[in-house]
Amino acid sequence: MAGGITDTGELYSPYVGLVYMFNLIVGTGALTMPKAFAMAGWLVSLVLLMFLGFMSYMTTTFVVEAMAAANAQLRWKRMEKRKEDDEDEDSSSGVSDTDVLLQDGYERAETRPILSVQRRGSPNIFEITERVEMGQMASMFFNKVGVNLFYFCIIIYLYGDLAIYAAAVPVSLMQVTCSATGNHSCSVGDGTKYNDTDKCWGPIRRIDAYRLYLAAFTLLLGPFTFFNVQKTKYLQIMTSLMRWIAFILMIILALIRISKGQAEGHPSMAQLSGIRNLFGVCVYSFMCQHSLPSLITPISKKKHVNKLVLLDYILILAFYSLLSFTAIYCFRNDTLMDMYTLNFTNCDIINVAFIRYFLGLFPVFTISTNFPIIAVTLRNNWKTLFHREGGTYPWLVDRIVFPAITLIPPVLVAFCTHDLESLVGITGAYAGNGIQYLIPAFLAYCSRKDTQLVFGSGTVNKHLSPFRHTFWIVFVLIWGFSCFVFVTANIVLSEPKL
Repeated sequence: MAGGITDTGELYSPYVGLVYMFNLIVGTGALTMPKAFAMAGWLVSLVLLMFLGFMSYMTTTFVVEAMAAANAQLRWKRMEKRKEDDEDEDSSSGVSDTDVLLQDGYERAETRPILSVQRRGSPNIFEITERVEMGQMASMFFNKVGVNLFYFCIIIYLYGDLAIYAAAVPVSLMQVTCSATGNHSCSVGDGTKYNDTDKCWGPIRRIDAYRLYLAAFTLLLGPFTFFNVQKTKYLQIMTSLMRWIAFILMIILALIRISKGQAEGHPSMAQLSGIRNLFGVCVYSFMCQHSLPSLITPISKKKHVNKLVLLDYILILAFYSLLSFTAIYCFRNDTLMDMYTLNFTNCDIINVAFIRYFLGLFPVFTISTNFPIIAVTLRNNWKTLFHREGGTYPWLVDRIVFPAITLIPPVLVAFCTHDLESLVGITGAYAGNGIQYLIPAFLAYCSRKDTQLVFGSGTVNKHLSPFRHTFWIVFVLIWGFSCFVFVTANIVLSEPKL
């Protein structure tokens, strides 16, 4: 996430890119959306979901535009370097008076915008052929303060991600195993309310079981933070397949229950008190901007990439709506769990034990594979933030300090709270807000400014966002900063859940 320029990798078709983007966006955040829908009311939730989906699409086109501008600048710098090398060769071999006159004319041409050069020699100067990560774009287009703020935002977001993951796995294990023993068998989703102090097994309380699972999770997956890991192709296929089986099962089971007249949900139209968490959950659930360079660059044909992204957002919006509406009409508001999969561990919903345990433990499998990857990404961002040109870190700092400051804070947060709805809401409302709205808007503004400076005011970026007017950038920035104020005021004025 912080990286520089890396190889494009194996190319794939636009439709494969559409599937990859769908899989990237529809993740853990979707599992917390049904409860957020129920708490805010179906009408408010639908309107906010559609609006935030539109805003996320707009900022996605900003990032694609900035990627094209970054590719153009890198291509131009290489052209300049080649010219300098050629000039050095000519000067070392000796030149005639005619050569001097020609060179003088060439240098005068250099002071003009290079639009003519682009038209004659490099018609695809804005083609996205190299993967330029967001950290690299921030370094190219932002000043030092802007780069540091970018890394601060991405680091806070990744900390939130890790805290959510560190809490979600022990919560799922606690709910499934505590309800599978004694008199609580099959009762996770039956509306029974449990306190953290209730017994789980013998003298062990539920909160004790949660913390035992958290300790085991940390001991098993934490060490990966000290090494380099990456998500393999086969692991990605496996987790994507499990995710789709789980989501489709939940939608079908909820629809069957509704069709049989067993629906218990009576959602209200609007509850303003639930908007803060819903906002954070929606922002978190539409998050993809930080991974766009890895996703868009390998697409073989990028001519209609913005239309492809729009189609993806429409499909995701329809999917989120279907998942959430079936949930809020199938289950009562007070029985919807923070992690929606846990509603299907009740025998009354599904009497097949394998499906109950598959859905109940689904977050354990998928999140456990993602946790080490995100932890290593966060560790590398810390290293990049403090890196100085030509400097190296001592072994102790590189191998112990950076992994430790990566792993310890999210585990402490998960130890103190397992309120997933609030964790997702706050992560999305603050760091997610910055990554999804503010950073893309500033990238679009600064890249346009740099492009005009380097290539001339008449140059047109072939991947220019459909929202090309400056009004849209200003609108996104005002919206982003307003959300910070709104969420903060809402937290201050209401009793915090954490």
